[in-house]
Order: sequence, then C-alpha cells, then structure tokens
Amino acid sequence: MPHLIVASKNPVKINAAKAAFERAFPDQSFTVTGVAVLSGVPDQPRSDAETHRGAINRAKAALSNRPDGDFFVGMEGGVEKLDHAWRAFAWMVVMDKSGKMGMGRTGEFILPQAIGELLDTGMELGPADDQVFGLTNSKQSRGAVGILTNGVIDRAKYYEPALVFALIPWLRPDLYPSI
Repeated sequence: MPHLIVASKNPVKINAAKAAFERAFPDQSFTVTGVAVLSGVPDQPRSDAETHRGAINRAKAALSNRPDGDFFVGMEGGVEKLDHAWRAFAWMVVMDKSGKMGMGRTGEFILPQAIGELLDTGMELGPADDQVFGLTNSKQSRGAVGILTNGVIDRAKYYEPALVFALIPWLRPDLYPSI
C-alpha cells in the first residue's frame, strides 16, 4: 500500500490528499501521514510565486523528514492583490522518491472587501475569515472557499482537483518521462 506523506498536520489537507490519490488511482489504497514542516515562505504567502515556492518547499521538506514515504505532498494557500482586490488560491505539489514532481493550482476567487482590509493590515486569511464571520479556526474546516460558497465547495473539495492535476505525470507517465 503506497504511503503518502502530507506536509501538514491539518486534517483538511490530509483528507484532500487521500481523496485525490484514491480518485486518481481507484484500484489502490493509500496510507497517509501528516508531518509538520516549514514552508520557507511567510505564514501567509502574498503572491502566486511565493505560494508556489512554499508548496515546493513543503513537498521537499516532507521527503527530507520522512524518506520512508512513496509520495510527498506540499500544499500552500496564498493571496495576492490584483486590480485593488485580494484573491485567494492554492498550489499543490506532489513528489516521489526519485524527485519526479507534478504541480497543480486551484482556481482563484475574489475575497470580500472586509477580509481584504484585514489582509492589508498584515493579517492572515484564516484569522481574517474568523474575525469577519465570527468563527474559530475555520482554516481547519471549511476555509474561506467553504464560507463564501455557503458550503457548496469546502476547502478539501477545492484542493482535490488541483491535487489530481499534480498527479498527471504519474497518470500519464508516457507523456512525462523526464519530469
């Protein structure tokens, strides 16, 4: 049974990784372990490039910390201000022991002005969501996407397609021999 090492202890991220791998490889079962690692970027990445780098760093750190795994998954959520509006998105990176790497990105959505104003002060998205919506630790449950879509898309469902995108090199190894 392949072993996934997810570079997070957040149950939303762990469950999203397991669901994506099981969806992509329906004939296999996976064990999953979450590990706490540093991203090498600020706690709240504030650009696409910074967020992308954080996901790569997390996947590499998971491999370094737990080389007994088969796949190493780094996920990083970020925000970026474009055209006077804050947007949210996330990068997913999957690596195997050989260093083969796949990447996927979620869609992005515009954050409400009240959250954007808190981001402008330097606050992270999770605490800003909690403050605006009167919640506690929402990033370990629905996340901003779940709150704003009224639960139509929760954080785990939001991450899953991007994780499947990151698995394309393993789904189609004939087309990705040297990644």
